[in-house]
Amino acid sequence: MSRSTRASGRRSAPKGHRSRHKAHRARSASKAIGLTLVSALIPGSGFVMGGRTKLGAFVMTLVAGLLVIGAYIALTNRNSIVELAVDPSRLLIATCAVVLLGFCWICIVVSSHKLLRPVSVSATGRLAGSLVVGLICFAIAVPTTVAAQTVMAQRDLVGNVFISENNSKSATRPKVNKQDPWANTPRLNILLLGADDGVGRTGTRTDTVMVASIDTKTGDTKLISLSRNWMRMPFPVDSPLHKYYPTGFWDPSLGNVEQSEFYLDAMYRNIPAAHPNALGPSDNMGADVLKVSAGEAMGLKIDYYMQVNLAGFEQIIDALGGITVNINYKVPIGGDYRGPGSADDTLPSRYLQPGPNQHLNGHDGLWFARGRYGLSDPSRQERQRCTIHAIVNSANPTALVTKYKEIASAGKQLLRTDIPQEILPAFIELGIKVKTAKVSNVDLDKTKNFPTGKNPDYQAMREIVRKAIEPQTQPVASTPSAGTTKKPTTGKSSTKPTPPPGGTQDLSDACAYHPTTP
Repeated sequence: MSRSTRASGRRSAPKGHRSRHKAHRARSASKAIGLTLVSALIPGSGFVMGGRTKLGAFVMTLVAGLLVIGAYIALTNRNSIVELAVDPSRLLIATCAVVLLGFCWICIVVSSHKLLRPVSVSATGRLAGSLVVGLICFAIAVPTTVAAQTVMAQRDLVGNVFISENNSKSATRPKVNKQDPWANTPRLNILLLGADDGVGRTGTRTDTVMVASIDTKTGDTKLISLSRNWMRMPFPVDSPLHKYYPTGFWDPSLGNVEQSEFYLDAMYRNIPAAHPNALGPSDNMGADVLKVSAGEAMGLKIDYYMQVNLAGFEQIIDALGGITVNINYKVPIGGDYRGPGSADDTLPSRYLQPGPNQHLNGHDGLWFARGRYGLSDPSRQERQRCTIHAIVNSANPTALVTKYKEIASAGKQLLRTDIPQEILPAFIELGIKVKTAKVSNVDLDKTKNFPTGKNPDYQAMREIVRKAIEPQTQPVASTPSAGTTKKPTTGKSSTKPTPPPGGTQDLSDACAYHPTTP
């Protein structure tokens, strides 16, 4: 074979290759656009229709494999997803993977259209094709960007709020088996703090102090509210703080009078200032002090704390789209009561009016929880419990998906805790149980045990708590007859259901609509 013949054969090969691709091209611009849409919905199909069968089959097989693996993990190994959601390093990898998949998808769409469009096409057809491909690429890029931003928001939240055990200090945090944190913990006790460090405050006071005692098997939760004006808060005998306050947190030299600087809500600020590092190294000594003292007062071992900055509390409610509560009496917004006979009171700017199923934004939700002017402290505690109940009910999948970036941003500014990153997967699993379990309030019997805050009967309250959380071996009520119907919790009732002193009450009943005078 002559050199010219061989050269001619080599030059003719590309022409044959192009002709095979040409045979698979669409006959019109509109058909090419339609096939491009199909290739966007089924990645790889455009290559098959354009004559690149092997490449198309590979891409389609790869996509199908990824979908099958994802479905398998979601259905059979939910723990892996939970661990991914709370591991900053894995979240960073997930972000890169989302961006890469979105980029590859766009490349497949553009390449498929180039293979499918006619060789000869008018300027109008070329413009229409370009516009459609651009819109498809935009439709892919937007959710990819949102997904990447959401994953990064989660990583930012986890990294800023839940610090790794090796990178944080706590004087009271328990040592647990990270593989099975609740193996030796039938009940998990968490101290919930509302820190009012807003404008006008010279320091932080914990106006809200609650203990959530959670059954780690069922998720059933008991909420115990501690009054902000309790004095003589105790410390265990083996605590270093017991030597400073052997009869509780108060000053005996001042006599048996109200001592506002020795109230429960002053401990967070005053004890660390007076006795720094008394409990040992800590990132939040005030919270550790309250964990030790509240645990002794209630007869519980407090495992962790979660502190909420009330000044930013409304952000989380707004991020959730608001909360729905029943308002049983007028609740003040603002106002400052200076004491009996004082002429310096600041009147509330307005009141939240009574009514069932009131949807509140962040600002009003905050004041529903903290409004106090002219109202009793127990009524405020009850509204705080109802606010927590409403937030749990508002955290539905739709709100979490559509508002997650806002929720994560608010949470980063709102929350402080000693829960380490390493056990977050177990906490999330437990939180899912709590969402669907029974949440009830433990009545500490104010009339008998703390008619004032000067000398509460902590021993009596410890006994109430013990009876409330210990396993029930006998039924506490008779089984309703077949004809009995459960009373709706959101309908109007003439009387407020009240538990017996020292008893428990389901928050769905306690927070129902039953207009009363607080």
